[in-house]
Amino acid sequence: MEKKNTILVVDDEAMNITALSHILKGEYTVYVEKDGAGCIEAAQELMPDLILLDVLMPVMNGFEVIAALKKNEDTKDIPVIFVTGLNNSQDEEMGFTLGAADYINKPLSASVVKLRVRNQIQIINQMRTIRDISITDALTGIGNRRFFYTHLEKEWYRAMRQQTPLSFLILDIDRFKTYNDTYGHLQGDKVLKGVANLILEGFSRAIDKAARWGGEEFAIILPDTTLEGAKVVAERVRATVEEHQFMADENTPTSVTVSIGINCCIPPRTEENSSPEAFVSGADKALYHAKNTGRNKVCTVEDIG
Repeated sequence: MEKKNTILVVDDEAMNITALSHILKGEYTVYVEKDGAGCIEAAQELMPDLILLDVLMPVMNGFEVIAALKKNEDTKDIPVIFVTGLNNSQDEEMGFTLGAADYINKPLSASVVKLRVRNQIQIINQMRTIRDISITDALTGIGNRRFFYTHLEKEWYRAMRQQTPLSFLILDIDRFKTYNDTYGHLQGDKVLKGVANLILEGFSRAIDKAARWGGEEFAIILPDTTLEGAKVVAERVRATVEEHQFMADENTPTSVTVSIGINCCIPPRTEENSSPEAFVSGADKALYHAKNTGRNKVCTVEDIG
């Protein structure tokens, strides 16, 4: 079943929430909140595709809410449609200046609500499709290098803010050129796709992400994961790949091994020499240590000595 787009409806009047939910619930998954603080919290937790936001609310009005949403790195790109009884040009100008995507005026017209919401959702889905294509490796179907750097930067600064450990693994298929020369590039492509799938199967959390680093190399980002935890994931992936058979044809099973380098740290808030680039470089050095000391093994930065 195709997943429905999600909409967060925010209004302090129960009657308006009921009306909007009734209009939208057939096409979308609808969440509701009754005040500005609840909207900000729900937006961060649910990451809805679209927010329908009342302007006139007590304590925190809609203009203040959208300003807070746009300042937050996680929620700044969620489009907001104001739903309001205010119909003067100054209020509309204020809303658009703050980043509103559209306005729906009260009293509500079901057909107008559906059309304006549908227009925004179509834009969102089109942009998401374009983005997904731009960050996906065409051969393996996992993230590409662009996806990796975007995701690493996001997780790096999240770990810095929360002072939690972040682990990075870089994996290389051993002697892949020899494998290609022996079995051909089409079979080599099958192995690349197969290894990508085996990496994903080794994850136990949705927040763990993998990308094709380039050629026969893959990168893995494990948020909130200690060095020991990263070793467990790496060894599981290494062993799974080693045990897997890649059929060159129905009578010819083949196999490959991988070497993996690991780096783990809690990004410091003040240390000037610490950066995502240096973090990646450390894992890369650990990978080369693994390859230079026998291959088909897992090494960490600490193993280099």
